[in-house]
Amino acid sequence: MRCRPLKPGWRMVKCGDVVHNANLTVRNLEKTELNRVVGLEHIDPENLHIRRWDDIADGTSFTRRFVPGQTLFGKRRAYQKKVAYAEFDGICSGDILTFESKDHKTLLPELLPFIVQSDGFFEYALGTSAGSLSPRTSWTALQNYEFPLPPIEEQCRIAEILWAADEVVERYLQSRFQIQETISTIFRQLVANTASLKKRIGDLGTVITGSTPSTKNPIFYNKREFMFVSPSDIGSRKYVTSTEKMVSSEGLQTGREIPENAVMVVCIGSTTGKVAVSSERCITNQQINTIVCNKDADPDFVYRLLKLLGDHLYQQASCTALPILNKSQFSSIEVPIPSLQNQKYIIEIIGKLEYGDSSINQHIANTRTILDKAKKEWGTHG
Repeated sequence: MRCRPLKPGWRMVKCGDVVHNANLTVRNLEKTELNRVVGLEHIDPENLHIRRWDDIADGTSFTRRFVPGQTLFGKRRAYQKKVAYAEFDGICSGDILTFESKDHKTLLPELLPFIVQSDGFFEYALGTSAGSLSPRTSWTALQNYEFPLPPIEEQCRIAEILWAADEVVERYLQSRFQIQETISTIFRQLVANTASLKKRIGDLGTVITGSTPSTKNPIFYNKREFMFVSPSDIGSRKYVTSTEKMVSSEGLQTGREIPENAVMVVCIGSTTGKVAVSSERCITNQQINTIVCNKDADPDFVYRLLKLLGDHLYQQASCTALPILNKSQFSSIEVPIPSLQNQKYIIEIIGKLEYGDSSINQHIANTRTILDKAKKEWGTHG
């Protein structure tokens, strides 16, 4: 990539010259007033605000401390783009690096999270990551990342604009959350009013437990032709349209192929209960059970129902140290099912309610586009 000329007053700096990796530790948690524990699972991709955490009273093996004003960066699986700006004290995972400005007159702390969020930083982090199953980068590598730094006065102006745009996104997200809560409440009431009986999940269609094509045979992975879905690919979106790992047609044939419009449910691990729908032919790994719906079950309805029951599924699985629902256990869980006619009626009503939600999503996307363009200042000088 061709380097862009620096703007007047800007200069190239190495991350380690202006950023310090604090790496604070706490050994005796019971002697502190800290009560929040943050893991990678609590940091949402492309969102600087931490909205979830665990309680220290529930126990933790983490010892790394973070303080307000630091920028937290997930060094494991950097492609997930997990960056947060600390707004409270807490303990975090060792897979989270804690950055702070060495000199506030050289690098504004409020600007640092946007620099770390830039495409240039993530590309560098990915390029310096090592490990096949769970790649990690390190501060030793990241401190050599170079980026253009504007004068402090311009940093203040840029940071003010970026945080203003971030606040707009946050308000839209709050509105979207309220709409989604309303939709969930209405969906629950409609199901309760129309479901005359309960059926086992296994009665809704064919249940398929995923499998992983042998990694010892390179022909299964030599072409990126079909999606290979794992729990990390299942997020808040209904459809899975891309995956980190892909397989060839030979890999697809050795796995347990699932068709388009099948309902995939994570059934092993901390994300048990997460639900998504396949957008095309694909395979999944063994942590996912998939329902290929029969003629009496509408896939859209089943997706929404299981998403609503996600916490219930997790509770069913968490009776062991590692949450797990095998195919038999998953298939035997009973859920309320209306007639197919009523399923379609409910989906039609919910679809109308979601019109406002899609409008808010577009506003969020537009605002994030503005943010992304601004952050490219730290990713296009290469």
